[in-house]
Amino acid sequence: MALSKWNIAIMALCTGLIVANIYYSQPLMVLMGEEFHVSESNAGQVTFFTQVGYALGLLFCVPLGDMLEKRKQIVIMTLASAGALVVSALSQSIGMLKAAGLLIGFTSVVPQLILPLAATLSTNENRGKVIGIVTSGLLIGILLSRTLSGIVGHHFGWRAMFWIAAGISVSLAVLMFFSFPKSQPTFKGHYGDLMRSLLTLIREQPVLREAAAINACCFGMFGLFWTTVVFLLSEAPFHYGSDKIGMMGLAAAAGALGAPLVGRIADKKNPRIAVGYGICFLFLGYFLFYIFSANIIGIIAGIIAIDLGVQAIHVSNQTRVYSLIPSARNRLNTVYMTASFIGTSLGSGIGLWVWAAGGWTGVCIAGTCLISIAAIIYLFTYNKR
Repeated sequence: MALSKWNIAIMALCTGLIVANIYYSQPLMVLMGEEFHVSESNAGQVTFFTQVGYALGLLFCVPLGDMLEKRKQIVIMTLASAGALVVSALSQSIGMLKAAGLLIGFTSVVPQLILPLAATLSTNENRGKVIGIVTSGLLIGILLSRTLSGIVGHHFGWRAMFWIAAGISVSLAVLMFFSFPKSQPTFKGHYGDLMRSLLTLIREQPVLREAAAINACCFGMFGLFWTTVVFLLSEAPFHYGSDKIGMMGLAAAAGALGAPLVGRIADKKNPRIAVGYGICFLFLGYFLFYIFSANIIGIIAGIIAIDLGVQAIHVSNQTRVYSLIPSARNRLNTVYMTASFIGTSLGSGIGLWVWAAGGWTGVCIAGTCLISIAAIIYLFTYNKR
């Protein structure tokens, strides 16, 4: 079945709204800390555990997309995510909230099942374009989730956001059940064989190794920034509430419109070239963060720069990875995205530590170091694809 424009739009919408589940907590950390009488760093661990859960879900659930009927798996996991969001809304302690965050992350890997499905149903000529459009939905969901949760948290409290998200997830499960095409699994074997094949892919695919390593560093930088910018903007000279902090997602979402363009470039040229340009944008963003740490215009400019950079890197690398072995796209995506979100989890954890130890200057130094590692990998491991 070929994908229509309607199918692609629905996939982009669902991808964005489901991935948002793992980012709603970020602008709400201060509110959570105040209610449970814990420090900002302690409340910030909710975000860390959510990212860890996402990485675990990528590793253990996404490979099943090569073994199970994808639509059924997608719907079941979306309903499970709704249940985890309800647990968050009902949490009576910071420990319960952290555990619920782990479950939210684990069950919200649905976008990483939708993307391989979209790639499989696309032609070779427009695969990069389709991936770019669906990824654009994912990135907009990541970024606007902070805006939405910040506004909802400010006016209705942090629990209201999780109730709203649970309702959205249930609605999406119904929409996907009736609109997504069925797919036939390609892997014949047991779950143990499926998981062991991940090691084979890592060993035999140098493009996969390079793309995953670069993305891990870049997502680590991204997680580090969005975890700590909440603390920066809540203090002097800004003194922003959760609603204004969440509005920063609008600046980043403006850059997300570039994802389809990157996908078109990947279809016509070597997508690896765009990875190099993306790394340059990341360096520019952190330079702006350091120079204009007390200027909101400079911070916004830096946000746009790093978002453009992450998109260029992620869409191009994902296009490269999906072109390697069509029958193993879910497993390829598992390796690639697990590495990426391990990077995000570590970046969030590093961010909490460097903020406590060195403030915003420490954040800028740590972020620049992660980008530098990505640049070294890019420059010294050359793959033509």
